[in-house]
Amino acid sequence: MAYQSEQQLENDLIAQLTKQGFERVVLPDNAALEANLKAQLERANNCQLTVSEFRQVLGKLEKGNIFTKAKILRDRLDITLDNGDTTHLQLLFSEPASNNLSRNVFQVTNRITVKGNYTNRYDVTILVNGLPLIQIELKRRGIELKEAFNQVKRYQKHTYHANHGLFNYIQLFVISNGVNTQYFSNNAEMSAKQTFNWTDIENQSMSQLPVFSSAFLTPSHLTKMLSQNILLNETGKLLMVLRPYQFYAVEAIINQVKTSTNNGYIWHTTGSGKTLTSFKAAQILTSLSEVDKVVFVVDRKDLDYQTALEFNAFSKGSVDSTDNTNMLFHQLLDKPVKGRKENENRNTKLVVTTLQKLNNVVTKQRYLKEMTSLQDKRIVFIFDECHRSQFGDTHQNIVSFFKGAQLFGFTGTPIFADNAVARKSVKKITKDLFDERLHAYVIVDAIRDQNVLKFAIEYVGRYAYKYGSQNNIDIEVEDIDRKELLTSPARLEKIVDYIIAHHKRKTHSRDYNAMFCVSGVPELIQYYELFANKKAEGKHNLKIATIFSYETNEEQEYALGGEAEDAHSLEIKEAAAKYLKQGQAVKLHSRDKLETFMADYNVMFGSSYTTKDSDSFYDYYKNIAKRVKAKEIDILLVVNMFLTGFDAPKLNTLYVDKNLKHHGLIQAFSRTNRLLDETKSHGNIVCFRNLKKSADEAFLMFSNKQPREFIETPPFEDLMADFNEAYQALLAITPTVDSVDNLPDEDAQKLFVLQFRRLMQLKNMLSNFADFDMAATAMSEQEFQDFTSKYADLNRQIRESTSKEKASVLDDVDFELDLLHRDEDSSEVRATKRNAIVNLISSDPTLLSKKALIEKFMDEHLNGIPASQSVEEEFEFFWEKEKRLAIEKFAEEENLDTQKLTSLVVRYEASEELPLREDFADTLTSKPSILQRKKIVGRLTEKFKGFVETFVGGV
Repeated sequence: MAYQSEQQLENDLIAQLTKQGFERVVLPDNAALEANLKAQLERANNCQLTVSEFRQVLGKLEKGNIFTKAKILRDRLDITLDNGDTTHLQLLFSEPASNNLSRNVFQVTNRITVKGNYTNRYDVTILVNGLPLIQIELKRRGIELKEAFNQVKRYQKHTYHANHGLFNYIQLFVISNGVNTQYFSNNAEMSAKQTFNWTDIENQSMSQLPVFSSAFLTPSHLTKMLSQNILLNETGKLLMVLRPYQFYAVEAIINQVKTSTNNGYIWHTTGSGKTLTSFKAAQILTSLSEVDKVVFVVDRKDLDYQTALEFNAFSKGSVDSTDNTNMLFHQLLDKPVKGRKENENRNTKLVVTTLQKLNNVVTKQRYLKEMTSLQDKRIVFIFDECHRSQFGDTHQNIVSFFKGAQLFGFTGTPIFADNAVARKSVKKITKDLFDERLHAYVIVDAIRDQNVLKFAIEYVGRYAYKYGSQNNIDIEVEDIDRKELLTSPARLEKIVDYIIAHHKRKTHSRDYNAMFCVSGVPELIQYYELFANKKAEGKHNLKIATIFSYETNEEQEYALGGEAEDAHSLEIKEAAAKYLKQGQAVKLHSRDKLETFMADYNVMFGSSYTTKDSDSFYDYYKNIAKRVKAKEIDILLVVNMFLTGFDAPKLNTLYVDKNLKHHGLIQAFSRTNRLLDETKSHGNIVCFRNLKKSADEAFLMFSNKQPREFIETPPFEDLMADFNEAYQALLAITPTVDSVDNLPDEDAQKLFVLQFRRLMQLKNMLSNFADFDMAATAMSEQEFQDFTSKYADLNRQIRESTSKEKASVLDDVDFELDLLHRDEDSSEVRATKRNAIVNLISSDPTLLSKKALIEKFMDEHLNGIPASQSVEEEFEFFWEKEKRLAIEKFAEEENLDTQKLTSLVVRYEASEELPLREDFADTLTSKPSILQRKKIVGRLTEKFKGFVETFVGGV
């Protein structure tokens, strides 16, 4: 049987489109195209045009480039009639007429021949009101789809401009070889990277031409695509068409607003274009009469600026970014601002602001009187990266104030049960705050569809297995828990040398640039100065820049929060302003270091930025963002800034010397995976820490479309009972508030701190219940507050006196054991304190797997230890013995080589990296079949996890 020819493919498509409601017309040449255009414009606008009037239409349509013509298409064409009157012709109708039928006339034709520089004959053309708006180019089965794309580019160069340039009104191209079909928007510069597959709502590809056509090439769908889902980017002067997942997300939000008052969230992976999606949703929402205002909320000033820029790029002047809380107040109430003429008599229906300013305007007394007029208005809030911005009191303040609010969150990395972090002892997930998920497009979808780039992750350090690999440099990265080793000058210098040696290769001879994220500001300062010194020595000519937030009252040189994710959550501008209010810092604080680094930047780029002026500091941030995007900076050194919400397509490499996990890891890695050109095939991730386990977990978590979105909360009655029990255990340690001062030693103080911490956790959990009343507990509120003061001071003292960076897995309990031994109180008191220890163990999830062994030690060994003997040493001896016996039992039960199993345990203790399947297989004393091997290795993996949870510290 013969294969389907290109002609047959074309005939079948036209037949299908005719059945789907397209009017079939034959337009062999440009004269026929123009005659049809006149007839269809008259038909759509219910008018008659004379020859001279239509000539005027053609003259106006001829003006401008592709971008200008796209704007003309969406506007009205003013025509002076022969009698001197003026009429307005609509070229494209975006709203259906009163009879619910579109006034747009859809036609399909084929083989139009146009003469320009050369003569070209096009395959299939879809006309709307006589204008060619969708062009379909076909290749027979077996021909690469890229050939059709190249043909479109050739037509654009040779003939689309001819004969009044009507073919430059094309908005969408469709290319197909029958089995693969893609679409893309029309632009002067087109890249094959910007061609997209169409999918169903579940992200299943619809690549076969008949299937694609039945969903995409229908009058109703094309009306939506042409009138609503192609955006005109004012900055780049280009057309941007929504991809299918963006289309479905916008549709879901609009439908939710039109049909309900429910909230919702969109999970679209980082790098997939959430800003474009959210803008289109916001733009359409502002056109709905039932919506009073749309407020787009971000969580930091840097994102506020970038989001406003991107929104205004899509539609110039569409967004007012709020300069301060007072400006937001005026914009929400549509009040003119004195001295701001551009705001006079302007109704601001779409506002971009920060979460912090929004919280101010609904909590500060000076705004509340007038703000009450908005409480019952239909205001739609769209939250960018909602997992960062909404887990706090601000969320409750907003929803409590705006009674008629409807909230929608966008995130590339939602918070699920498995990556939730407790706040006030309560874990909340994205679903708790935004209700149902409206659409999901996960990272595997995006990589499969080539909407983002894949990652190439390299782990550089001593754990590199390939002999002779350049990655196998001696920088001691395996021992990731020894801070003094990680921050040693020798290690940092080796990493800098590695980057200098390999940066050119990583960035394709510096055609792209990089970001380097490090664990904290002290480390960043060391890295920057290493790069600077080596540049002064002539060892590189890289342009290095940096920016970081600094603390206002640092206790010592470089004393900052290190790895804490929220250490830099203050807005940049406000952080600087706050700093200036505190006066001058002690010399060599991190702010002074940043000032010197900014001076280097000023020399490099001829600027004059400083931390001494908050506006200048914020301008410095904006300038860095601009220069990174323009590839004027080779490497940007950061701690937390720029790791989320920052898009720079020219950035292709991320160097990492920082512990990352879950959403933080995905967000950071995703700075590198933006589409750009054919050369940028992937994002480079170069890790100087062993993040393989964390990376595997993160990619697995955010590829699972059925995550665990439920966190079980203990019943109120159980929590009340636990609180009263924990209170009695506290009294056994410190019967009164004053007795805290008489605790005999630091071990006793630690016991009090741990027990009161448990009590605070329970109170925080209870506070989430409306029925909770402190008076119903055994403890008064005053007593709780008094103990809190003692706890706060004592906890700080203990932290300051603790010098060990990495404690034993059981350091949280050794001091309780030692205290029991030293205590000379009665056996009843010792029993009470013993129960307090058991209660502590039960309340700490990290100790639950060790509970049986700890109790065994207390039952069988504690009372027999002589007074002269160290309880801590005895405990360590007991623990090691039990671990050795457990290894031997493990090996005997599974027929493993004991020595090899012990080696795997030792390796895990050093690196916290689980053995590979091949490692487990190597411990077997007999070699099973392939089928048996898979089952056995899986069992060994789970059993090994249980072992390390008990004896090492968890996985």
